[in-house]
Amino acid sequence: MTRLVVTGTDTGIGKTVFSAGLAGFLKARYWKPVQSGLDEETDSQAAARLGGLAPGDVLPEAYRLRTPASPHLAAAIDGVRIEATRLAPPPDDPEKPLVIEGAGGLMVPLTDDLLFIDMFARWRLPVVLCARSGLGTLNHTLLSLEALCRRSVPVLGVVLIGPPHAENARMISRLGAVPVLGTLPPVDPLTPGTLATAFADGFRREDFLEGPKGPKLS
Repeated sequence: MTRLVVTGTDTGIGKTVFSAGLAGFLKARYWKPVQSGLDEETDSQAAARLGGLAPGDVLPEAYRLRTPASPHLAAAIDGVRIEATRLAPPPDDPEKPLVIEGAGGLMVPLTDDLLFIDMFARWRLPVVLCARSGLGTLNHTLLSLEALCRRSVPVLGVVLIGPPHAENARMISRLGAVPVLGTLPPVDPLTPGTLATAFADGFRREDFLEGPKGPKLS
């Protein structure tokens, strides 16, 4: 089976909802390496709830930081030292894929000297880049793809989140030289059932399980 990374062009774009839906769609395990902020529902808890995941399919975070801030700042406030060696992805499972969710965007710092994209470059796992579907997404998405390209990170494709926008999807695919895997539209009400329906209508499982089909960005 496969392990893949879900990251985003920015924070607050719906990456956790997408990760939850994808984990349920693929009948996969879910792992959030670093969780910042514990007072409200965590991303792992949201993924379990929205994705309909069994408790054993939500793997424990490597770091749980109480302060809701960038991981490097949250760790400093909490008196925790983040070690890259503790962030190695769990091994393959012969029965289930693994969805790994990053934090915020690619350039979110884990420490003063380490960014999330640096970890993605070490892992060499296929990346799904989540981006807003509307105004401003071309700039943010193409810059993110360029950053992944410079670090030779394999890109499975881009997912747009928000109202469908065919022209933005076309230009991202053309200029970014990667497939747009689909669009996750607004889901209201947001429940495990409505999210599962949105994935069944908007995505194909094989696109996430067969690995990058286009040229590797390198």
